[in-house]
Order: sequence, then C-alpha cells, then structure tokens
Amino acid sequence: MKYIVILGDGMSDEPIEALGGKTPLEAANTPAMDLLASQGEMGMVQNVPAGMAPGSDVANLSVMGYDPKESYSGRSPLEALSLGIDMDPDDIIFRVNVVTLTEEGPYAEKTITDHSAGEISTADARILMETIQKNFNSEAFQFYPGTSYRHIMIWKKGRLVALEPPHDHLTQVIGPHLPKEPVLREFMEKSFELLNDHPLNLQRALDGKNKANSLWYWGAGTKPSLENFQAKTGLKGAVVSAVDLLKGIAVGSGMQVCHVEGATGSIDTNWEGKAQAAIDALLKDGCDYVYVHVEAPDEMAHQGLLEEKIQSIEYLDSRIVAPIKAAMEEAGQDFRMLVLPDHPNPLRYRTHTGDPVPYVLYDSTMQRKAVAHYNEKEAAATGVFEPVGHNLLNRLIRK
Repeated sequence: MKYIVILGDGMSDEPIEALGGKTPLEAANTPAMDLLASQGEMGMVQNVPAGMAPGSDVANLSVMGYDPKESYSGRSPLEALSLGIDMDPDDIIFRVNVVTLTEEGPYAEKTITDHSAGEISTADARILMETIQKNFNSEAFQFYPGTSYRHIMIWKKGRLVALEPPHDHLTQVIGPHLPKEPVLREFMEKSFELLNDHPLNLQRALDGKNKANSLWYWGAGTKPSLENFQAKTGLKGAVVSAVDLLKGIAVGSGMQVCHVEGATGSIDTNWEGKAQAAIDALLKDGCDYVYVHVEAPDEMAHQGLLEEKIQSIEYLDSRIVAPIKAAMEEAGQDFRMLVLPDHPNPLRYRTHTGDPVPYVLYDSTMQRKAVAHYNEKEAAATGVFEPVGHNLLNRLIRK
C-alpha cells in the first residue's frame, strides 16, 4: 500500500457573492477530486489547534501527523533547515520577506502594498540579498538568501520578539505593525534606504514590476526538533514542494526532499514536474508515503485574485491529482490518497483563518459509490469531523 497526501495550500474559502454564493472550491471544475469524493470518505478536519496562529507551518505539521503544540518552535527554523543553515540552541531565527512599501513619507507612515514584491524571482532577490549581506552581516547577525521573496536571518544569542506577518497587513500603514525590538526596526528602515534606489529595483519599476524595497521580519523561532517520520510511522516518506517551509519539515523529519526544476510556489509552477516527482518517489525510489504541497491557491488568495485561485484549484485537480491517481492504477499499485487544504485563506481577508477544512480520503481497494463533489459544503454535510488535525495521519495509514 502506498500513501499519498495532496495539499492545496489555502484552498478553502467562504461563499462569494460574485460566484453566486459558491466558494472557489465549489465553483472550480474538479472531476478528479469529485471522483475521489464519490468513492471515498469526505469530512472536515481542524488542522490549527485552538490558541495557535493559523500559519502554513502549524497546519502542515498537523497534516503530517505532528502535534504542533509539542513540535512547533517557529516557522523560520523549519525554513532554515531547508537551506542547510547550522543553528545553535540559543540562536533566534527569523523569516525575512522582501516586500513592497510605498515610497512617500517617513518609514513608519508607509503602506505595505505587496508581501512578495510581485513574487520576485529568486535570481533578482539574491542580487538584493547580496546588498543586504554586505551591509548587515556581522558576528551577531547573518542573512541567508532563500527562494523568491522568502529569506532567513539568524540572530546569534538573540531574543524572541512578537512579530506580525506582512500578508496580514496589506494596504495598511505599517507603523503599528513594526517590531518593538530596536535592532530589527533599524534593519528594516536601513533596508529601505539601501533597496529602494538599488539599480535592480529602478529597472523593476521601469519594467512595471513592484520594487522589493524593504525587509520585513516575522515567524521567529528556535532550532526545531521533529521526531523521525519513518521511526514514527514505519513509512519511508518524501515531500514534493517549492517552498522552503515544507522542505525544511522534510529535512527535520528525515524525509526525502524531491527537488523539481521550475517549481515556483505560484500558479506558474511546474505542475507536471511535481506530479512526476511524486510518482517517481513512490514507484521508483521505494517510498511508501509522499506529501505533495501546492502553494498556488494560497498565493492567489493573498493577492486577492479570484479567477486565479479557481484556476489553481483546477490545475491541482487536473495536473496533480489526476495523473498521480492514473499512474498508481496503471502500475497496479494499491494506494490511499488524502486531499485537503492546510487552512482556509478567504479572499475577503487575503490571509489565513483557523477554521476547519474539507478533506477527502480515497482507498483504491475499498471504493464506495455515491454522487458527491469535493467542497466545503458537502464535506461539512457528511457530519464527519476530526477535531485533532494530527490524528488524520492515523486515519490515512490506519494506525
């Protein structure tokens, strides 16, 4: 038996008037997921424990079978694992976005317009991060470039401080949301001076792209410690994802990281490459479990793009779910497939909520026959509810 998790990050939503009261998941054309729903089990699951922020870090740990209340030490340490960064127990690790701020007025009076600087390319971002490293790196502070707008800073023997995600404050004046820690705020203010008129940003503006003109700190934490996934489950696992967070969870839990050329974490990702990487992990590399993470629905929701969010869900259905299912069937391989979001990302908020999300669990050896569609409404109507997200793994592997 092979076990497959396909996660559409931020895929769940609320009914939208422009869609006639449907959610994007209801409005999307998803025949592959609807077939799973018709022949499998559908229900709702609470991936974000009460009292914890509804981040992709917490929610994905839950889906992978880890209790976030025990295993979570912050988002950025997991991303640092993906980048191969050495961490000491007394280090504080920060996620650092390069973001787009308005240019007028004092720093605290600027507005954040884009948490991803137009989903800046990794190549462009690395040029800007070289400037940051040259000006800011020291014995106490080290900056590390990551993927696209996502980067890391280590503060040696630093202090944990309260920080706010940039995507929670789009279009807002940043003053009330800046760090109280003076050294972090100073880095942010100086970064604007360095980056706003950087030649690369001046060219981006000429090209009609958003400037990546400031650093933004969030997701601070300490060195993580995750139980080995194979020791925990008896399964050899692999993770397919474009984002450092999921790759870091894989590294920390001893799972194989599948690197896919052209995987971007957005709607232009290499969908077919990700599906093939999952298929190869299961049928060629001897893995028992594969976790396919797709960031696109979440990114589209953060940007407030309704049609693109629907399209990303349809792509997940036709270019991830359908080909993986077909490959397993063609190989004559028994499998169980779990499809779900980690958390909702309602377009009306453009950020995450901690509400329950719909899941569908399909077993190729135990098919039922019904008429069902995979969406929030029909999943809730089943009355099946898993209140503890990290227990859903046990349901998948029948442990």
